[in-house]
Amino acid sequence: MSISSEHKPLGKQVTSSLQTLSPIVELNVGGEMYTTTLSTLKKHPGSKLAEMFTGQPKLRTDSEGRFFIDRPGTYFKYILEYLRSNQVPTQCIQDVYREALFYDIEPLIKQLEDSPQIFGELVARKQFLARVPNYSENIELMIRIARAEAVASRRSSVIVCVVRTEEDAARCQDALNSLDMDKKSVVKFGPWKATPSISDLLDCIQMDVEAKGYKISFQPHVAEKGFRFKSYDYFYKFLFTWW
Repeated sequence: MSISSEHKPLGKQVTSSLQTLSPIVELNVGGEMYTTTLSTLKKHPGSKLAEMFTGQPKLRTDSEGRFFIDRPGTYFKYILEYLRSNQVPTQCIQDVYREALFYDIEPLIKQLEDSPQIFGELVARKQFLARVPNYSENIELMIRIARAEAVASRRSSVIVCVVRTEEDAARCQDALNSLDMDKKSVVKFGPWKATPSISDLLDCIQMDVEAKGYKISFQPHVAEKGFRFKSYDYFYKFLFTWW
């Protein structure tokens, strides 16, 4: 049986320009359905979201004719709340911030960056880690070593040497040489020129490895030889638990 034209979804009738659309727009954002107005979506003309709905259609439609945006739909409601009432979200801040960056809604981005969560991450923690040489590369190296040692094991460990100053690095060199001679892999972090301490960096390492989905803990590691100082001030064993 054929379907009469008046029952066809509105979005399927759009063939040329979005100006022909009703001011009411139906959206499918990653499987979540939303209804809003064209003026709400275009509230910030310089944003990527506004550009999606300006001029010729730039979006595909789903089977029901709703405009489809391939992004996490859960957080789009917070974007809409902001566009409708300038309400800055207080939940899921990190996730909403990523979506605000994607849609390039500059006023929301700036307000979120003033929140404690984003400010602390971007201005404090990230700026500190940027001063730790090869930090990201060392995180990846730790993971590679742990995975290589995980065969038929429940846990694997990685020895980490953390030195804040050049003097600390000099103190550790004999122990590092001994570990190298024993063919034990050690990942060395530092030195760095910033206020945070060794314990702060250890917390960052754990946070960033866990953020990749790994279960991890750490404890002081006593170097058996080649060390004239307290090795547990600089050497730590990170334990990866696989099951």
